[in-house]
Amino acid sequence: MALFASLNPANGEVIGEFAIMEKFEIESALTRANLAKDAWQDLGFNGRKKVLMKWNKIILNRVSEISELIHHESGKPLSDAKLEASLAMAHLAWAARNAEKYLETEKRNPGVLMFNMKAEVVHKPFGVVGVIGPWNYPIFTPMGSITYALAAGNTVLFKPSEFTPSVGKWIVDTFSEVAPNKDILILITGDGRTGGYLTESK
Repeated sequence: MALFASLNPANGEVIGEFAIMEKFEIESALTRANLAKDAWQDLGFNGRKKVLMKWNKIILNRVSEISELIHHESGKPLSDAKLEASLAMAHLAWAARNAEKYLETEKRNPGVLMFNMKAEVVHKPFGVVGVIGPWNYPIFTPMGSITYALAAGNTVLFKPSEFTPSVGKWIVDTFSEVAPNKDILILITGDGRTGGYLTESK
């Protein structure tokens, strides 16, 4: 298995080593996420909200930890890292609290020509969503996509930038502490080729 190192840009220190995942590993992760999606969807909006708010509490309690990690791995000032983590929590809390409001089934007037009919709009999850995170906002940007996808009932394959994989691993690890079952949020690591496999997958 090929590995790559995550480096502190300020001093070249190795922060961690991660696998460069191949196409078959992406497909395996996709299969696992597909198997996990039904149980996640069955929790309903309220059940998922409880899980996501517990996750938000973990991040809040460990905001200094993730801020330090962002600072060391991306090179951004610690104050900026703390602000970014706070904004990521805002994404998470908003998605958890508002998913049902925006995605609940809507009754619609079918119009005069179909007055004897009923019409409604039903929002259904996609199933599995792929998210690729950038290096410059390694928690704020991907957490927007991750949390909205999760709140809507999707499972997620998340590939952080190869420059900030430790931040991505932290995100997935903290979610796993509150996840009701495995494979709801799966970490994908690697380089641009790995990201290509993810974008081309089903």
